[in-house]
Amino acid sequence: MKKTGVMNSNISRVIADMGHMDWLGVGDAGTPVPAETEKIDLSVRPGLPSFIDVLEEVLKELEVQKMYIAEEIKTENPKQLEAIKKAVPNVEIEFIPHSELKKDLKSSKAFIRTGEETPYSNVILESGVVF
Repeated sequence: MKKTGVMNSNISRVIADMGHMDWLGVGDAGTPVPAETEKIDLSVRPGLPSFIDVLEEVLKELEVQKMYIAEEIKTENPKQLEAIKKAVPNVEIEFIPHSELKKDLKSSKAFIRTGEETPYSNVILESGVVF
């Protein structure tokens, strides 16, 4: 049995399989996930688990060099944006239109669906290297 870190076997597997510049999405309950992208559904009920709780756990195991976030979060969910920035203070953030972020999920290894129900609570994490 795994002693520490992400206990969800699918998330743990995807993180272990990430290479430099691979993408992993994490987002809210309403995000449409492309058919070709693996969906890891953690949603239990509205708000559970929260987006930020899941993101913070993923960030403990995944080396991230860049994040892609919807431009719309700046005006529609600034509180969530501040929580994201606090979780990854030294990671480059690129803001893109939400419509582009949804299309880019096709290129992600997987998408982790949370129970979050606040607007634009979605990110694409770009994997870095640890050496």
